Parts: sequence; C-alpha cells; structure tokens
Amino acid sequence: MGPDIYNPDIYDPDIYQAAAPYSIFAQLRRESPVYRQSLPDGSFYWALLCYSDVVDVSRRPEVFSAEIGGVVLEDQSPEQLEQTKNMLLMMDPPRHSGLRQQVYPHFRPRQILRLEDRIRQICGEILAQGIEREEIEFVHDLAAQLPAQVLGELMGIPIDDRAQINRWAEMMTGSQDPDINPVADSADVGTANEGSIAMALYGMEFAKERRANPHHEDETDLGDLLLATEVDDREMTDLEFAYFFVQLVTAGNDTTRTMLSSGLLALLENPDQFSALRANPALCGSALEEILRYAPPLHYFRRTAAVDTEIGGQSITAGEKVAMMYSSANRDEIVFIDPDRFDITRTPNPHLSFGIGEHFCLGVHLARMEGRVFLEEMLKQWGNIELAASPRRQRSNLNNALKSLPIRVNSR
Repeated sequence: MGPDIYNPDIYDPDIYQAAAPYSIFAQLRRESPVYRQSLPDGSFYWALLCYSDVVDVSRRPEVFSAEIGGVVLEDQSPEQLEQTKNMLLMMDPPRHSGLRQQVYPHFRPRQILRLEDRIRQICGEILAQGIEREEIEFVHDLAAQLPAQVLGELMGIPIDDRAQINRWAEMMTGSQDPDINPVADSADVGTANEGSIAMALYGMEFAKERRANPHHEDETDLGDLLLATEVDDREMTDLEFAYFFVQLVTAGNDTTRTMLSSGLLALLENPDQFSALRANPALCGSALEEILRYAPPLHYFRRTAAVDTEIGGQSITAGEKVAMMYSSANRDEIVFIDPDRFDITRTPNPHLSFGIGEHFCLGVHLARMEGRVFLEEMLKQWGNIELAASPRRQRSNLNNALKSLPIRVNSR
C-alpha cells in the first residue's frame, strides 16, 4: 500500500466528470496497484490498476465470479440478482459457456460482414443530418442513432420504440448523473434498476408477441433466433429472454454511442491525428482501436472472489469485491509505450475495452464495424468539424461517456 497521506477516492463519481483521473491511476499503478478503496456504506473493494492483474482476474472466472454479486460495485438485493442472472454478463461457467456457444454464431464475423452495406447506408443518412443542420449535439442527435437503427433492424424492434429503449439504456448506465437521474447519489442504483425493469418488461412483451405471431422462415431476424435459444437444455422463458434482451440492447446502444462520441472528441483534441486520418482513411480501423484504448466506454467491471486467493501479491478473501479498472489498464506503461498519447497508428494495441477471456464482448465484430464504417463515411461527407460549445461528461465512475458534444460541420 502507498503512504497514508496519499489516499485518493477513486470511487467518487465527481472526479470523473471533468475527465478520467489518469494521473491518479498512474500513481496507483506505481505505488498501490491493488488498491483498497472504501465505499460509502463502510465496505470496500480492491481496485486493480495494472493490465496484468485485470487479465489475470478475467481469465479466472471460476475464482472471480460475475454471478455472485453482479458486475457493479453497489450491492444489489437477492431479488435483483435473481432477475438478472440470465444476462450473459452476469453468468459464470458452465452456464455462461453453454449459452454463449448457442448465441455466438449469430455474431460471427461472416454474419456481421453481411450488414456492412446497410450500416454504411445508415451512417450516410445520419451524417447528412449534420450537414443539413450545420450545428448539432452529436451524442444523442447523431451518435445514438446508429446503434438504435442497426440493433432495431436486427432485432425487429418497431421504429417508434427505439428512442425509448435508448432512454432506458442511458438510465441504466447513467444513474449517478443528476441530468439523467434527478436524485443521483454515489450509492444510488434506483434509476438504473428502473431502466432495467422497464426494458425487461418491454422484452417480455416482445417475446410474448413474437411467440403468438411467429415470422415465416424467410423473414426471421435476430429476435426470432434468440427466442429459439435454449437455457439449461430447455426453451428460454419470456423472462429469461427479457433480461438477455436488456443486456444485448443496452450494451449495443451504449457502447457504440460512447465510442463514436469519445472518438470524435479525441480526434478534435488531437488535430495532428485527425489530419493524418484524413490523409489516409485506410487507418480508420486502427484509429478506432486507439479510440477504444484511449477512452474505453466503461471504467470498470466488478467481480467477487468465490474463494480465498491472491492478486498481484495481495491476499483476497472469499466474498471480497474486485474492480477491473479498464481505464487504468489501457494506459499501463508496461504494455503501452507513451500511453497518454493518442496515436492512431499504435501497434500492437492489445487494449481491454472489450474485455478478455470468458466474457470477451459478444458484439465486438458489430461494434468494430459500426465504428470503422462511421469514421470512413464521416471523412467522405464532412469537411470542417469544430466544437460549438464545451463538451460535457457524464458523472459516473462506471460509464466513461460524454452526455453532450455540440459541433458545427460543413460538407467537403
């Protein structure tokens, strides 16, 4: 542990509102890489600041459970944990492995590749709105549209319902921000649960309607395919489908919206890199990976020790919480040269923003395609881009997101 006089509170959501506290993370990596952080209720967790420790925990799901206590630091009630136990995100092996094997074929690269033309068309339509309006709030008015339309079409979600689903997703990930949750408190998860329950109820109705009115075989979509997925060697119930729906739609909407918004801001704040990308659009894929490393959509995920164990020389007792700090691991000097520099040509770039091991992001290929195609089309359609006002960040120690990015654009 570091000296007592150096005892930062990296749980406090307020310190993330200006920017992630990367300098604090860097000092902790040097002095206290497995850091004991107190919580407002008097309990604590171990924050893992180093890349190697995050990888270690990710690859030991039998020791560090996602199911025992969930994936956020705040404890949930047994009823809430029971409701969400069928989210892939909160399953442990072997249940997680079995369900993932059934679902993964729908997200393989060759399946996602078939979507590229349609994603490119959607990106073109979204970017045209920016040209038409000239000044626009990028996060919600533009970036949020891409995952909403893509997932909406994949799942067969009615067009009129997509904006509300986006709102529920933001409630789940942004409950610590008073602009999203008027009674936000560092330990309050009420709004997150309200969003989750509302979306789960929608998912149940979606499942019920689909079962009552099944599509013809040549009209099936991802919603139909997921409804046919089995859990524990039986057909998924409507409730089980609902919470699978919650995870899929929330992760899909939130990650892509955040990735695009943080990416544009990083490019605007690093004009040399933006110029290099304009000069060589073939770097869009590499640029996207650097965006994900430099500004990961999530600061952390939690695990709970299932047995007594050790991380980085620190003894961990069964039942204790650990937080895999992606924002810190992605800037670990041992892994990344000059980690605080935004470099669209960085290689290798083994960032952890999609996780690693058992819980590696199911939708990684879709997210990467959405991000790459959006960048490619933006370079084609948009000429000058500049900030119209100061960006505003979400108050959250979990979600590394912008809530406002006002820009001015013109055509090429």
